[in-house]
Amino acid sequence: MMQGDTEGKRRKGEGKKFDTRVDFTPMVDMIMLLLTFFMLATTLSKPQTMEIAMPAKDTPKDKGDVAKESDAVTIYLGADNKIYYFLGIPEPETPNFLKETDFSATGLRKLLMDKNIRVVTQVNELKDQKTRLQISQEEYDQKVKELKGSPNTPVVVIKPLDNSNYDNLVSALDEMLIASVGKYAIADLDANDEKMLINSNVQFNVVD
Repeated sequence: MMQGDTEGKRRKGEGKKFDTRVDFTPMVDMIMLLLTFFMLATTLSKPQTMEIAMPAKDTPKDKGDVAKESDAVTIYLGADNKIYYFLGIPEPETPNFLKETDFSATGLRKLLMDKNIRVVTQVNELKDQKTRLQISQEEYDQKVKELKGSPNTPVVVIKPLDNSNYDNLVSALDEMLIASVGKYAIADLDANDEKMLINSNVQFNVVD
């Protein structure tokens, strides 16, 4: 009896065990509400688009539409990330007429920056004014657009060769934005282009 009573007392003195498991099921509705709130309240990033001027087959020869020869820059995207270019009027019969550069900061970018230095300088000034809240984003965009389309700004013609790659074209378009070039187009090779490339020892076909 004494032994049984002792065991009974011990059992009575022991603390009650509680179930410590937390049920998160009611939290599901709250999580869904929070997700919905943030999805609706957060501004989704808009995809950036780039306007590319494609040359028309039948372009009118109006004086106002023809760019000055001194403002023209023609670049060829070649193999091994190389770029070949000339300024102004093409000279298909001249040996080694094309010059060579690359995608480095001292290559194509410097070429375009030097050619478009007036616009680049004014765009940087507008950026500074926008940073100082002296002009709004809308005013900045409008003034930059007017600058890029103003007279005496370079017109760049991009001609990818068959042995170039898509990344080269994307990089060239990026350089147009960095150098604030507003007038550029992607075009195919013509007979004069092929003659210049041959006379400058530039391979422009895919070699098997």
